[in-house]
Amino acid sequence: MIFITAKFRVLPESADRWPEITREFTEATRAEPGCLWFDWSRSVADPAEYVLVEAFRDDEAGAAHVGSEHFRQARRTLPPHLAATPRIVNATVPQDDWSLLGEMAVPERD
Repeated sequence: MIFITAKFRVLPESADRWPEITREFTEATRAEPGCLWFDWSRSVADPAEYVLVEAFRDDEAGAAHVGSEHFRQARRTLPPHLAATPRIVNATVPQDDWSLLGEMAVPERD
């Protein structure tokens, strides 16, 4: 899978509205057949920073995402709300889901 994590530094005046600002893009991306997940989180240390964790089935699915109309639209509509260019980590990993974090294994609960 293609695993991507990106940090978005959002303008303070847009930070509280970021989930709404990105809603159409998020919903359209999640509906892509090759999207495994597309999840936003807000930093607890910096309320103007959002982290996007996303994964796509393979290179073909990643290319389809970048070539989609909703991605092109996001390239036009999201930057006016950003304080800086997003930072990204992009890797291909040989799995198709999250692995368990064995060091923090939780026993079965009743």
